[in-house]
Amino acid sequence: MNGGWLIRGRDGRIAAYAPGDDAVWCRAEQRPGGSVLPARRTGGDQRLHPGFAVGQGADGYAHLVAWRPTRDGESGLVHSTHFRGHLAALDWLPIGHPNRRGDRTGHPAVAVDSAGRAYVFVRNRGLGVHTVNQKARGGWNAWHDLKGSRVDEELVAVTGESGFVEVYATSPAGVLRWVQEEPGARPVAADPLPVRAVPGTLSALPTSKEATTLFYVDQDGTLHAWRPGGDPVPLAPAAGPGPVAAVRCSLDGHDCTLLAQRSASGRVAFAAYPTERESAGLWWTESGPQLPVDTRVDLTEDAEGRVVAATMTPDGVLRLTRQKDEPGLALAAWREV
Repeated sequence: MNGGWLIRGRDGRIAAYAPGDDAVWCRAEQRPGGSVLPARRTGGDQRLHPGFAVGQGADGYAHLVAWRPTRDGESGLVHSTHFRGHLAALDWLPIGHPNRRGDRTGHPAVAVDSAGRAYVFVRNRGLGVHTVNQKARGGWNAWHDLKGSRVDEELVAVTGESGFVEVYATSPAGVLRWVQEEPGARPVAADPLPVRAVPGTLSALPTSKEATTLFYVDQDGTLHAWRPGGDPVPLAPAAGPGPVAAVRCSLDGHDCTLLAQRSASGRVAFAAYPTERESAGLWWTESGPQLPVDTRVDLTEDAEGRVVAATMTPDGVLRLTRQKDEPGLALAAWREV
C-alpha cells in the first residue's frame, strides 16, 4: 500500500483500504464513529496485481491506482474514484503504462490537486519517473517523463496546503523531488536533498501553507524531518523499519504532529511534537499488541477531530484505536474489526 490508506471521507466516515485476493478491499464505518461494515471489493471484478496507491482530494474523494495484468508478461495501470467509503467505487479504468507497454516498473503513487485532479507517478523502465494526470473536464493527459536517475521504486506523492502536488523519490544521488508550480501544471524538478535515505522510509505531511515536512530514515537508522530552505533535523532513532505515519492534530489545544510506526518489538510506537518545532524533541511510547512483520500503520482524524490509528496485518486483519476525551494522547483499547 502506498499513501494514506486510512482516510476520513467528506461525510465523516472512516474508511480503510487493503489488498487481498487480487483486488482492493474497503472497510468503512456505517456512520461516523459507528461500527465498521464488512469489507467491500472496490472497482469491480478486474483482477489486480498486489499493491496499490491511495490519494485523497480536498473534496474527500479517494483516488485508487493499481497495476493489472493485460497480456502475458505485460501490465497496465488502472484508476478508480471512490466517492463514499460505504458505497461502491467507480469501475477501474485503464490509464496506460509509462513506457507504452511492458511489465510493472514500480509502485505507483497518487496525489490530488486542489481542483480534484489526480496525478499518478510511477518509476519507469529507465529508472526515472513518469507522471500522468487527469484533465480538468474528464479524461487523462498524455504520460510525461519527469526524468530522474536510478530511482527506487517506492515514490511518495502529497498535496501541500497550497493545493500543489509534490512527489519524492530516493536514489543514490539523494532524495529527488518534483513540485507543481501552477494549477493544472505538471510538477517540475526541484533541488534534490543530498542525503542517503533508506529506500522505502519516505513520508510527507503538509505542515503549513508554505511547506511540507518530509520524513526519512538515514543509513544509521535515525529518523529525520526536513523542509525546503532548512537542514534536515534528526528526531530520534526510528522505532522500526519502513515509513512513519504522520498526522497533524490538536493535543491539549496545541497544533502537534503525531508520528506512528511499527516498532522493532512489534507494537505500535507513537511520538508527538509541536508542528514544525522539531527542536522540542520527541520520545516513542508503545501501544497495543505485538503485530507481524510488514504490518502497516496509518493515522487520521475523525469527524470530531479525534485521532484514529489503525494497523493492517499482511493477512488483512484490521485493528483500530481512537483518542479518548482526556488530556494528552490517551487512546482507547485497540480492537479488531
